[in-house]
Amino acid sequence: MKKKRSLASCIQEFWPAAILTPIFVIGEVAFDVLIPLMTGKLLDEGVKAGSMHHIAAYGLTVVGMAVLALICGGLSGRFGAKASTGFARNLRREMYRNVQKFSFANIDKFSTSGIITRLTTDVTNVQMAFMMVIRIAVRSPIMLICAWVLTLRINPKLALIFLVVIPILGIGLALIMTRAHPIFERVFKRYDHLNNVVQENLLGIRVVKSFVREDHEVEKFGKVSQEIYMDFSKAERILAFNMPLMQICVYACMISVSWIGANLIVGGSMTTGQLTSMFSYIMMMLMSLMMLSMVLTMIIMARASAERITEILNEESDLKNGSQPIEEVKDGSVVFENVSFSYAKDPSKECLKNVNLTVKSGETVGILGGTGTSKTTLVQLIPRLYDATEGRVLVGGADVRDYDMDALRDQVAMVLQKNVLFSGTIKDNLRWGKKDATDEEMVRMCQLAQADSFIQEFPDKYDTYIEQGGSNVSGGQKQRLCIARALLKHPKILILDDSTSAVDTKTDALIRKAFLEEIPDTTKFIIAQRVSSIEDADKILVMDGGQIVAMGTHDELLKTCDIYRETYESQMKGGSDNEQ
Repeated sequence: MKKKRSLASCIQEFWPAAILTPIFVIGEVAFDVLIPLMTGKLLDEGVKAGSMHHIAAYGLTVVGMAVLALICGGLSGRFGAKASTGFARNLRREMYRNVQKFSFANIDKFSTSGIITRLTTDVTNVQMAFMMVIRIAVRSPIMLICAWVLTLRINPKLALIFLVVIPILGIGLALIMTRAHPIFERVFKRYDHLNNVVQENLLGIRVVKSFVREDHEVEKFGKVSQEIYMDFSKAERILAFNMPLMQICVYACMISVSWIGANLIVGGSMTTGQLTSMFSYIMMMLMSLMMLSMVLTMIIMARASAERITEILNEESDLKNGSQPIEEVKDGSVVFENVSFSYAKDPSKECLKNVNLTVKSGETVGILGGTGTSKTTLVQLIPRLYDATEGRVLVGGADVRDYDMDALRDQVAMVLQKNVLFSGTIKDNLRWGKKDATDEEMVRMCQLAQADSFIQEFPDKYDTYIEQGGSNVSGGQKQRLCIARALLKHPKILILDDSTSAVDTKTDALIRKAFLEEIPDTTKFIIAQRVSSIEDADKILVMDGGQIVAMGTHDELLKTCDIYRETYESQMKGGSDNEQ
C-alpha cells in the first residue's frame, strides 16, 4: 500500500531555511523582551538616580539589542520568504506531477476547475499559513511566555493576573475554530464551481456571443460569486470575535495591573521603572495575542485548503502498470473478448455490453452509430484510457493491462473530433508526435494528412504560431494538423474518432487513400458519421445501445443491416439533393 504523503514532505530542499527562520525569530524575541527590562533599569538606576554612567551604559545596551533584534528579524524574514515560496513551488510541482498520472476517471472525480483551484488558491492559502507558522506562530508564544516570566520576576502577584485569562481565551478560540472551519470547506468547493463557470464561459465565448447570452452568463457568475460572498461574510463574522475577546482579556489585565501597581508604588514595594517595564510587557503580550489571532485565522482557512491539496497528492490513478509490464507491442492486432464497460463501475449502468471483436494487424475498421452508442468508449479501451469492467482487450496478442502504459500508448495514436492544439508553432505541435522529427518528416506527414497545402499559404509556413486551443486555424485545418501529428508517431494502431468531420468529402477521400497506400501495416479504426468515410473499410461495425448489432463489409451491410442501409440511403439522397 502506498504511503500517504503529507504537506511537510514537499518542503524538501527548503528544510534548512524553514529551520533557520524560527531560530532567528527566537533571537529577535530574546532581544525584544530584554529591551523593556533594560529600559526599566535605565529609569531607576540612571534617570531617577541621576547617574550619567548608568544612563550611557544602559542606553548603549538598549541600542545594541535593538540593532541585533533588527538583524535577526531581517534574516528571519528572508529565510521565511525563501522557505514559504519554495514550499508553495514544490506543492504545485508535486500536485501537477501527480495529476499527469491521473486517469480520466481521476480527473472526473475532482473536475478540471477543482484541480485548478487547488493548484492556485489553495496553495496560496497554505503558503501564507506556512509563513505565519514558522515566523509569527513561533514569535508570539515565545514572546508571550518570556514577557510573562519577566513580569513574574518583577512582581509575582501581578504576573499571576495573566493566568486568569488563558482558559477564557483557549475556550473562546476553540469555539471560533470549530465553527469557522466547515464554512471554509464549503467556500473552497464554491471556488471550484466559480472557476468552472469562468472556464466554461471563456471556452465557449463564441457560442455565448452568437446567442447573445452575455447577460445570462453574468447572472450565473454573479449567483456563484454571491454564494461565496455570503459564506465568507458568515465566516468573517465568526472570526471577528477573536479581537474583542482578546482585547477584553488584555485590557482587563492592564486595568488590574494599573490599580494594583499604583498601590504598590505608593506603598514603596515597587518602583516606577518596574511598573513601566510591566506595561511594556503587557503591550508585548497584547501584540502577541493579536498576532496569534491572525495566525489562527489563517490556519483555519488553510486547513481546508491543506486537506484539498493532500487529496490530490495522495490520489492514485486507477490505471497502473503490472509488476512486470510488457515493453513492446508485437503488432496492431486487436481483440475484444466479452467486453463490458461502465463509467460508474456499476454493472447496471453499462454503456458497453458483451462486445466481441477480432481485428487483424493492418486492417481498417469503420465504426458507425448514432450519438450515445459508445463508439468513442469502445476505442478508448484500446490505449487503456479506461479499463474494461468485464472481459478483456488484447493488443498484439497481450492483455492491455499487462503492458507498460507508456509503451502501449506510444504505439496507439488517437485523433479526436475535438482536437487540441497547444500554443506554439506548427512545428512545436507536430513534434508532440515525435520529439526529434525532421522538417522533411513533418512535411511528408502533413502532405499525407492534406495539411501541407494550407500551411504553405501561411506567411511563416511551418513556423506559424498557433494560438491557445488553435483559435487562429479553422476546424478542418485543426483536424488535419492533428492527423499529421498522430502519423508522426508511426503507430501500430491509428484511431480516428470522427476526426474528418470538418473536412470536405474530397479531402476525406485523399486522406483515406494516403492511409491505404502509405501505412498499410497500421491497424486503423475510423469512427465516422458519413458512410463514404468508411465504405472501403475491411470491416464495418454498426453500434446501437452499446452493442455491436452488425458487422461486415459495405456491400454485406447494405443487404443485412437496416440501420446501415437507412443511413446510407439518407446520406446518398441528401447528397443528390445538394447536387441538384
